[in-house]
Amino acid sequence: MHQPHDSTRRQFLSLAGGAAVLGAVPIVTLRPAEATPAMLATAIRNVVGEAAVRTGKVKLDIPPLVENGNTVPMTVSVANPMTADNYVKSIHVFNEKNPQPNIGNFYLGPHAGRAQVSTRIRLADSQKVVAIARLSDDTFWSVSVDVVVTLAACTEEVI
Repeated sequence: MHQPHDSTRRQFLSLAGGAAVLGAVPIVTLRPAEATPAMLATAIRNVVGEAAVRTGKVKLDIPPLVENGNTVPMTVSVANPMTADNYVKSIHVFNEKNPQPNIGNFYLGPHAGRAQVSTRIRLADSQKVVAIARLSDDTFWSVSVDVVVTLAACTEEVI
């Protein structure tokens, strides 16, 4: 014969087991990359103002195909002498789809020896990466590279 307390016990065990299973499974939420191509353009304008940006002089060494976007090697170099009268003032790196479009700003001077910076960056997804150099005559030069990322970074959050 079925006792009333048996069904309460079964319900309790069923609920407790379900709760234990839910607690053991991580919940993954995806945060959308907040940056857009328009945000990229705005970030660049914040650095260059209304000045014209020319292509050339800047070289961006970054792999065109990246397996993991968490650590992407990148080197930016500028073909420009580093003399007291003619040098690279700064190098700025931007991306199209990361939550923050400005990856980094590097400030140089005539005593830097050469206009080159190397670092590792995170890329949230396949996107365009742009490097802009500001020279001592206040001209801006740029290059852009499209990078394909097979395993995105910056977009997964485990709770």
